[in-house]
Amino acid sequence: MTIFYIQFDDLASGLVSLMSISKLPLSYCSNVHPGLTVEALIQTLISMTAPIQAQVKEPLAIGLWLPQPVAESLLRHPGLLTQLATQLNQQQLLCYTLNAFPFGNFHQARVKENVYLPDWTTPERLDYTQACARLLASLLPDGIEGSISTLPLGFKRLAQDSSFLSQTFPSFIQLATFLDELHDSTGKVIRIAVEPEPLCLLETTDEAIQWYQQLLSVAGKSGNSDIVQRHIGLCLDICHQAVEFESLADSIQKITQSGLRINKVHLSSALHIDAPCHHPEAIEDLKKFSEPRYLHQIVMQKSDGSVERMEDLDSESLELISQPDVLAARIHFHVPVHQTHLGHLGTTQSDLNVALNSIAQLEYAPHLEIETYTWSVITTADPLAIINGIASEFVHIHSQLKKLVPASDGKLPLL
Repeated sequence: MTIFYIQFDDLASGLVSLMSISKLPLSYCSNVHPGLTVEALIQTLISMTAPIQAQVKEPLAIGLWLPQPVAESLLRHPGLLTQLATQLNQQQLLCYTLNAFPFGNFHQARVKENVYLPDWTTPERLDYTQACARLLASLLPDGIEGSISTLPLGFKRLAQDSSFLSQTFPSFIQLATFLDELHDSTGKVIRIAVEPEPLCLLETTDEAIQWYQQLLSVAGKSGNSDIVQRHIGLCLDICHQAVEFESLADSIQKITQSGLRINKVHLSSALHIDAPCHHPEAIEDLKKFSEPRYLHQIVMQKSDGSVERMEDLDSESLELISQPDVLAARIHFHVPVHQTHLGHLGTTQSDLNVALNSIAQLEYAPHLEIETYTWSVITTADPLAIINGIASEFVHIHSQLKKLVPASDGKLPLL
C-alpha cells in the first residue's frame, strides 16, 4: 500500500533543500500524546493534531510514536493501517519519521529508566524496530525518505555487562540488511537514527562516533559496511547534547568529519541554571520540575573544571546543585522551544539556534522534528494548553528556519 498525502512532486528526489534545510513540512513527535491503541491514535490526530494545524496555518508533518502494541495491531490488521492512512490523508498530514524509542506505555505513572527497555541486546528491540520500518514504508509517499529514531543502545546503570556494546553490533547489521531488502521490495529508503542521551551507553558525541566506527569495522568483515553506512545514523537531540554542555557547532562538525550521518534532528531545549547557589529562587522553581514520570538527568559544571552527572531530579540532587562549587547545571527536561526562561530558570534555546545554523551547512538535509513530550506534566494535561503550546513551538521554529533560508517571497516552501 502506497499512500499520498499532498502533491509533493517537487520532492521527488527525496529531501530537497535550500542549503540543507529540509523542505518537507516541519514535524512534531506524537509521543507527547498518550495512546496504546490504533483507535486512540486516530482520535488524537482528530482532537489534538487538527487544532494544532489550524493554529499553525502551514503544512505540518506528524512524527508518529507507535508503541509496540499499536505497531503489532497495524501489522496484523491491514484494515487498521488503512484507517490510519486514510485519517492522515484527510488531514493532509505527511508522516516521514517515526519515534521507536519508547517501546511501551510512555505515559504510565512511572516511566523513568524503563523507557530504555528492551535494550539493543534483545531480539524484542530489533523486532519492534523492523515492524516500525515496515509500517513507515507503507505510509511514505514515493520519492521521500523515512527515518526512525531509537534509543542509544541502553541505560548505563542497567547495562553492566562489559560486552554490552559488542552485543549490539549483530542487531544493527541485521537491521541494516533488513532495511536494504525493504528498499529493494518497496523502493523506500528508511534510515535509523540512534539518539544519544545523558547517562546512556551513548551519551556524548564522542561515544556515538566511537561506537559507530566500531560497528562499521565489524560490518566490514562480512561485507556489510556499505548498507550500514546507508541505513544507520544519528538522531541529534539538541536538548540531550546541550545537557552535556557540548558545543553544538563542534559536535556537528565532529559528526560530519567522522562520516556519521545525522538522519534526524530533535528540536528541543533543556533547563539551565547559572551559579545555582546564588539563585535560590531558581532552585525553588526547579523543585516544581521534580516529577514521578520521566527521568531528568543532570549534568553540573564544577569550579575545578570537572563535570558531575546525576541520574534524576530529586531532593538529593537539588541539594547538590545548590553547592558553591557548581558553576552551572543543566537538566534533561524537554521544555518548550519558544521559551528562553521558565520563571527564574533559563533554557538552552540558544544551543538550538546554534545547531540550526550548523545543520544548514551540511551537504544533506536531516529530518527536523519538534520533540517536547513533557507538556502533560508541565500543564497538568490540559488539552488546550498543549495545543496552544505546540502551535507556539511551530511558530518559533518556522521563524528561525526562515532566517536561515530566505526565499524570494520571504517564505519557506512547504514550511
